[in-house]
Amino acid sequence: INGGLINNYPRFMTGVYTSLRKQGHKVVGVFTVPDKDGKADPLAVAAEKDGTPVFKFPRWRVKGQPIAEVVEAYKSVGAELNVMPFCSQFIPMNVIDHPRHGSIIYHPSILPLHRGASAINWTLIQGDAQAGFSVFWADDGLDTGPLLLQRSCSVEPNDTVDSLYNRFLFPEGIKAMVESVQLIADGKAPRVIQSEEGASYEGIQKKSNAKVNWAQPAEAIHNWIRGHDKVPGAWTVIDGQNVTLYGSSLLSGTPADGQPLEVEGLATPGLVTKTGLVLHGSDGKALLVKSLQFEDGKMIPASKFFSSGESSSVELSPEEQAQAEEIRAIWKGILSNVPAVVDTTDFFKSGAASMDVVRLVEEVKQRCGGVELQTEDVYMASTFQDFVQVFVRRLRGEDQEEELVVDYATQDINNMTVRMPHQCFINGQFEDAENGKTSDTINPADGSLICKVAASSVGDVDRAVAAAKEAFENGPWGRMNPRDRGSMLYRLADLMEEHQEELATIESMDSGAVYTLALKTHVGMSIQTFRYFAGWCDKIQGKTIPINQARPNRNLTFTRREPLGVCAIVIPWNYPLMMLAWKSAACLAAGNTLVLKPAQVTPLTALKFAELTVKAGIPKGVINIVPGSGGLVGQRLSDHPDIRKLGFTGSTPIGKHIMQSCALSNLKKVSLELGGKSPLIIFSDCDMDKAVRMGMSSVYFNKGENCIAAGRLFVEESIHDEYITRVVEEIKKMKIGDPLDRSTDHGPQNHKAHLDKLVDRN
Repeated sequence: INGGLINNYPRFMTGVYTSLRKQGHKVVGVFTVPDKDGKADPLAVAAEKDGTPVFKFPRWRVKGQPIAEVVEAYKSVGAELNVMPFCSQFIPMNVIDHPRHGSIIYHPSILPLHRGASAINWTLIQGDAQAGFSVFWADDGLDTGPLLLQRSCSVEPNDTVDSLYNRFLFPEGIKAMVESVQLIADGKAPRVIQSEEGASYEGIQKKSNAKVNWAQPAEAIHNWIRGHDKVPGAWTVIDGQNVTLYGSSLLSGTPADGQPLEVEGLATPGLVTKTGLVLHGSDGKALLVKSLQFEDGKMIPASKFFSSGESSSVELSPEEQAQAEEIRAIWKGILSNVPAVVDTTDFFKSGAASMDVVRLVEEVKQRCGGVELQTEDVYMASTFQDFVQVFVRRLRGEDQEEELVVDYATQDINNMTVRMPHQCFINGQFEDAENGKTSDTINPADGSLICKVAASSVGDVDRAVAAAKEAFENGPWGRMNPRDRGSMLYRLADLMEEHQEELATIESMDSGAVYTLALKTHVGMSIQTFRYFAGWCDKIQGKTIPINQARPNRNLTFTRREPLGVCAIVIPWNYPLMMLAWKSAACLAAGNTLVLKPAQVTPLTALKFAELTVKAGIPKGVINIVPGSGGLVGQRLSDHPDIRKLGFTGSTPIGKHIMQSCALSNLKKVSLELGGKSPLIIFSDCDMDKAVRMGMSSVYFNKGENCIAAGRLFVEESIHDEYITRVVEEIKKMKIGDPLDRSTDHGPQNHKAHLDKLVDRN
């Protein structure tokens, strides 16, 4: 195959483009959409990086006629095959038929059923048991060309367009497109004429046609809603306005209690519950809708329909008012020195202590229906009116934490599926870098791309620091009982232990560490570190020092240990997770918040760690991860005026530069662990067997990528030759290879630049 034309649907086709090149096919040109707001789409970025010609025309035709300039640009690349998604009707036939091998198209349907642009939607609307995709040869019809290959999957009861696409149509579609190109290259590609039997064409749905018909069974209504989610959106009329319904699922069992809601055309009123809006079909069965969108574009959780007004505070029902007064009485009983508890009364400014927090939570749970509250709720809502709001939302089930959304990169490796976050982690959320830039993280064992990781910008660093500062100054982390903070760190250590095999696999893939060592040391010692410092949280103490025993004053000085504030951590690539643990565990135990930059070549365990911190309940903004280059991200952390301390492990020249930047910016404290060459000295009276073992482990432990590696060995002259001979014999016994092989002694060096440096030195 000598090339291909790639057009439209940039993310999907970026995967196809990358995979085609990886398989050795030459892509001679990419035709994609123009830049938007000065930003190229992912396909253009990937192609431009590789030096592949990129063409960004907004259209192929004007008033049905091919644009000569575009067609000529296309012909200039000399493609022998066009590879396209979904879009034959927009491409002129003199382009489709031009290459020697013609054009192939991906279509998200098991053709001939559900032809057209809304094929996935109609698969769900019709309640099909099977979904899938086809790769076919383009012709002048609408998705009517001969079939090359097809793949199918089962449709789950609560599948959506997104879940089908992400689970099957996207990943398997990319593989199928590459397989199709290879079949053509090998001369083995079939051309199966489509049957007209079972062929269907349903047009793109318009919003005006997407109104829900409630006179149907619940399953048909559910299929209609999920088939229109997210575009154009199935809608109904509530309180005289059109409301769009998203996130439908079928319910089994009895719906939870809730508030009735009249829906136009629905015989039985809907029910707003803590999990969403319950709706009934004509067969009496129920479905649950998660989200609602109003005519002004505002979208809310369906569970919050009755608290969706402009005000951030909820309006209390008479029953809730009575419970609020019960809570006021509890506050008054605890704050006995306060004349009256009013809306603005602050629990802590009125003299309450940590024991009073426990008492408040327990009394409210006991006297107000067993509502689940935590001590953190008091710290986060310390005034009476705010506390009542938290209580009411918790009572209604409306105050659930937002589910963490993670766009995982996944790999099936080491007898498991590893799920790796690859975006910046800022203020409790994963998100792309502000400028959309990414960098490749490479598996050093075979040079393959693991995934693309967000490359943070200065703006990303500033947002991360702002989030950490807000969390320190106004969040619950520094105000909570240190013992509660320790409990969260213990919980985090437990989660790391629960995911230790996955963490060790990611560490091995990303850094080349031998899996058994990664499991025991990289991950194992990280878990131990967090458990150790979790125990320190409530044991950090100050001192008192007598300075004058003379009466009557008996003067003394005292120290009180307090957290610094926002800390920055820049970690190296040799022990990515363990260095994170060593530096961040103590920082967090003391009540600081942090912004951490992992090494650019080994960012993945840090980002997986970020995911686990959310599961551990650590508040938003306390931990932020900004992957990226040292020259940009590390420099901004050194310069940032709101960072109070920076910890760095790395080279001496960079350490000097960081110390200078920290001094010039705001005299921030700095801790530096810099390079060295530790010697090992061996004398003639040594235990030779032990000396050989120790010498080898001192040099080769973790592939020699060790802060305290014995880079120099001094051997007494009388045993020098014998020692060298023994060491060489033992080195020859070492197995070098795949770090995931349990018998491997020495994995690959961490990254190619490091390997090249080692080779050059020799």
